[in-house]
Amino acid sequence: MTDRKTAEGLLAYIKESVTPFHAVRAAKKRLEAAGYEKLPLRGEWKVVPGGRYYTEIYQKTLAAFTIGTERRGGEEDTARLRIAAAHTDYPCLHIKPKADMVSGPYLKLDTEVYGGPILNTWFDRPLSIAGCAALKSGLAFAPELRLYDAGRPLLTLPNLAIHMNREVNKGVEIQKQKELLPLFGLGEDGEDKEDFFLKFLASELGTRPEEILDYDLYLYNTEEGCVLGAKEEFLSSPRLDNLTSCYAVICALSQSRRERGVNLGILFDHEEIGSGSKQGADSAVLSMLLEKIYCCAGYDMECLREDIFSGFLLSADVAHALHPNRADKYDPINQASVNSGVTIKINSNQKYSFDTEAVACVAELCGRAGIPYRKFVNHSDLAGGGTLGPIISSWLPMRTVDIGVPILAMHSAREMMGIQDQEAITALMKEFYSQY
Repeated sequence: MTDRKTAEGLLAYIKESVTPFHAVRAAKKRLEAAGYEKLPLRGEWKVVPGGRYYTEIYQKTLAAFTIGTERRGGEEDTARLRIAAAHTDYPCLHIKPKADMVSGPYLKLDTEVYGGPILNTWFDRPLSIAGCAALKSGLAFAPELRLYDAGRPLLTLPNLAIHMNREVNKGVEIQKQKELLPLFGLGEDGEDKEDFFLKFLASELGTRPEEILDYDLYLYNTEEGCVLGAKEEFLSSPRLDNLTSCYAVICALSQSRRERGVNLGILFDHEEIGSGSKQGADSAVLSMLLEKIYCCAGYDMECLREDIFSGFLLSADVAHALHPNRADKYDPINQASVNSGVTIKINSNQKYSFDTEAVACVAELCGRAGIPYRKFVNHSDLAGGGTLGPIISSWLPMRTVDIGVPILAMHSAREMMGIQDQEAITALMKEFYSQY
């Protein structure tokens, strides 16, 4: 039996974090409870030693940092700059700008695929809608941004009966434009079905359809996470990738302190689609933030450059847990099973960031605190997915290691992990932010 407190905290965070917008809002709430002060992305920052701060970046990315109470030490004062990065987005379905589709008596929504979900796992589930809407404000360059979460099951993607699809259990390709059109409702006879979704959204927001200039809305699985297993050792939930890492970063920043240096956690958007956006990891946003933090803390750019070269970055994203029925898809030796601890992800072609010195540092942190860990390498005939690590470290030259919790059913509408692994990665993050 494991401690349920960490699992319950993670599930509560996941329940609130139905989109990247909401993941940032849920993170802000927890950081503010831990004494973090909000700073505007624009404008002058007033920061003081011992201060705890966060800033929101285009609603879907968040950075939080602390500044030590002591000035810089000597050469032995290593890794003064410590960064942990995770991502707020997950593979799902995104609602198109003109979404209304009518098919006989049925009202459907037009969607597109975001990222790389396992599409068949989205069928026959209760789905809802959440995201952000932009409303008229009277200012051309400052629309009113309104977060939205329907908060209830609204749609579903019904499977075709096996009697009409006899080959379905042999694996049938899903035609995205034809089959990923969720059922929204029934149109009444004589009812005006023009712009039915926009009218619905306006009603939900308490405004008029003509006031809505645009929206960024996603479908999400409304099923709540749960603990399962013979000894309650597992956790099953939507969006484990990568809210497990986001939650670990938030918990560690809330509970750790260091007298010297800068601790920073950043939760990026758009990792699942390559990070190529203004709020993604493959942008200038992190370097600009670091410059602003160091400048406002009274350090010059030479200090920042020195701290980058001696600093450390943890790129936190989920890892592949050994599958109970498909061990042939994994390296025969370098595996990570559920509840085996933190996974250190290694790839000699740098699809995961690592070097021997950096891996040794993480191993030492784990060893000091008694945190279990495993080193994972993909099967040599299979390519793994990408992470934030190689993207960030290519232009921010600091020691970097990719870590995460091992999960099953990655990119499914519902994934699975071990409770002890969340405890392990949270403990590692705390060590990372507090050890000298």
